[in-house]
Amino acid sequence: MLSVERIHSYYGKAHILSDLSFEVRRGEVVALLGRNGAGKSTTMKSVMQLVRPRQGQVTFQGRNLVGEPAFRVAKTGIGYVPEDRRIFTDLTVLENLEVGRQPARKDAPHWTVEQLFQIFPNLSERRGNRGKHMSGGEQQMLTIARTLMGNPSLLLLDEPSEGIAPVIVEQMAATILRLKAEGLTVMISEQNLHFARAVADRAIIIEGGEKKFDGSFTELEAHPEIRDAYLSV
Repeated sequence: MLSVERIHSYYGKAHILSDLSFEVRRGEVVALLGRNGAGKSTTMKSVMQLVRPRQGQVTFQGRNLVGEPAFRVAKTGIGYVPEDRRIFTDLTVLENLEVGRQPARKDAPHWTVEQLFQIFPNLSERRGNRGKHMSGGEQQMLTIARTLMGNPSLLLLDEPSEGIAPVIVEQMAATILRLKAEGLTVMISEQNLHFARAVADRAIIIEGGEKKFDGSFTELEAHPEIRDAYLSV
């Protein structure tokens, strides 16, 4: 579904991603793992063309995205949930969801507001509340739900477990597994190895903007030296 081929991405003169390649197959959950500053968020922004690679290709369902504006990338069927959430704090839950609405896609699950309220019961209880009156975990749920209103084929989640209460982390893991069961392809960026192992089929480890490992969690557990070298604090 998604192919990233030998991309090089920069912030100004700083070379962040170097010759990075990987694939995401339809229907799987892939965890992009690495320490803080490894290049995980830049990878997602490069897919969305919020950071445009200077070399290489990003191909989604056969279409090269490099050079496309981010809003067109979103319209191809990629939903992006940034780490900093970016909800509309002065809008209610329902109004935030309406902002994200896009037409149904033939190759992706179709979401209604009521379906999303079943997945995120906290949002149903607060449907008339403004975003600024919600907890960090509830804002994270709202950002995911708003993105799902766009009926994406591929969902990018940047640090979904970061900075939220443990009980919300458990709900987030259950949510990702349910989205997978509905047929959605998901890529998450994570530092929390336990969380990633609970939800993902495969791990991609990056360090210094380069890929260091790509394989199953069983393979990763068979190589503790890789885990210790690139994931330990």
